[in-house]
Formats: sequence, structure tokens, C-alpha cells
Amino acid sequence: MAYCTNRDLKDVFPSIDEFDTKTPIYGWVVHSSNLYRADNCGLVTQLFANGQDLGSAEANSGEVGSNGEWYYESTLDAVYYYNSSTNPNDMLMESGDDWATLKTRYISNAEKYLDSRLDGRLPRKQFKDKDGNYDYILVRTTALLACSFLLRASQPVSEVADALFDEAEKNIFSLNEGTTKLSWQVTGDAGKGVIREISVSGSLRIVDTRGDYYDIYDRVGVKVTTAGALGTAKYSVWLKDGDNLGAERMNNSETADYIDTVNGQYQTLVSGVQLRFAGDTADTATLNDKWEIEFHGKNEALDDSGMPYSINMTRR
Repeated sequence: MAYCTNRDLKDVFPSIDEFDTKTPIYGWVVHSSNLYRADNCGLVTQLFANGQDLGSAEANSGEVGSNGEWYYESTLDAVYYYNSSTNPNDMLMESGDDWATLKTRYISNAEKYLDSRLDGRLPRKQFKDKDGNYDYILVRTTALLACSFLLRASQPVSEVADALFDEAEKNIFSLNEGTTKLSWQVTGDAGKGVIREISVSGSLRIVDTRGDYYDIYDRVGVKVTTAGALGTAKYSVWLKDGDNLGAERMNNSETADYIDTVNGQYQTLVSGVQLRFAGDTADTATLNDKWEIEFHGKNEALDDSGMPYSINMTRR
């Protein structure tokens, strides 16, 4: 799966469809009967009639005998086209690539370019997050590169293409320097937990954690199991076991590891770490409000692409 899609190209540059690289073919003459020929047309790898892809070329000009059939003769630089009802001079005849296919190819080229430019300490092929998606910084950077390449294909000197490329270059620099973190990277605060709301409608929410996690990894599940205000609402916590992470056990409706009343102070979450709910006096927690809190162990190595290299020094 590529880092980005055609939809992402439109998101970063809405006018991208104006840069379809098809080339009009003019000057059709009758070659014989309903067989037409256009000379000095340039290489034709695919022929389109009024926007319709005419499919694969025939084996030679002698095979072009039914409506819509065509053939490009490279030695003569001529394209042949058969139409028994309409003169191609009255149609929009174009050569080029299917637009969707062309965009897919440029996305692939942009992805390869990005992979080649990223620091060697980053993966050769980037990882997806827990939802099966690539980090948006990768999606956007690939889309910026693809759009820039597409624009330059038709406008070699383009300020817009330069602007798109410059933004992509800044993103690549920040990834290589380590100032932009990817979802799979272990950061300095990962031992304190990353709080993510799964489905929360109440106004009493988890706002902070305290302490450090000293195991290896877990996504702890937290759910409101009794609705109400501070002192009434209760939350339940699910931790990992031998088969599943805590959040998965929560979603599987397994028995919680413990339950506590929400009091607005730092309260037990997992060994070494506490959480805190906060809200105004009148705020309440809603039944089945859910969070997951992702932990990497405090002593796990940090994924820092900005670490300095070791170099050999010599006296000259």
C-alpha cells in the first residue's frame, strides 16, 4: 500500500486535475476508407477519443479495421485510427496515459524518493500505526512530492511546484533531525503514558498522569462504569494479560482488574503510574466513556533519529 492516495493529492493541491499530461493529436487524413492517419504525432502509448481510453493498440496498421481500433507506427511517427461514423478531426483525440494510472505511478515515484531521502536510522519502509494508517506527515509529504513532480512534467519551471517541493523538503529535514516524531517511535514521555479518547461524551475527563511505567509495553483500558460527578462516578481499569493488551481486554468486555471512585486526585492506574480526572463541580462522567493510555517502559531505548553518529578521527 502506498503512503498516499489520489484523494490525498487533491487535499494538498486541489487543482491537480488540471495537470493531466495528455497531448491533443491534430491533422487526421484519410488513409483508406474509414481508416485515418495522423503524421508527426510523437510517441503514442495510449490513444483517447473524447476522453475514452481506446484500450491496447493492434499488432500493426493492417489489423486496424473496427471502430475504436488504433496503432502507432514508430518508424513513420504516425498513428492510425478506425472510425466508420465520425471523422476524428471532429473529435478530441489525445495521446498519453490514463490520468488515474499516471497519478498512481507518480505516487509510487514520490514514495521511492521519500524513502531514499529519509535517514538511514529510520525504517526502509515506514510502519503503520495501530489503526493501520501511515503517519500523516508521511502521507502529506508523499502527496506534496507527487504533485510537485506532476506539475513539473507539464511546467518544468513552476513556482507552485517549487513551493510544494519546498514544504516536502522541510518535512523530510524534520523527520531526519528527529524533531518530528512518528507514531511508532518511543519518546521521552512514553513512560508516563499517551492518553487517547476512544469515545467520551461526559465533561469529567482524564487530564493527566503521574509517575513512570517500568514494564515493557501496554495500552491500558479505562472506562467509566458508574456515571456521575466527582465522588460518585467510578472508573474501571484493564491491564494486559498473556493474550491481550488492556484496551483489547476492555473492548472484549473481560472483567476489569480493579475499580475505583473518581475523586479528582491522582489515583491508581497501573503500577508506578497514577491518573487524574478533572472537571468543574457540576461536571459528570458518562457511563461507558472510554480511554486507552499507551505506555512504553521507562527504561526502553528511545527511537531518536537525531542521535549523533560515531565517527573516526584521524590526525592529518
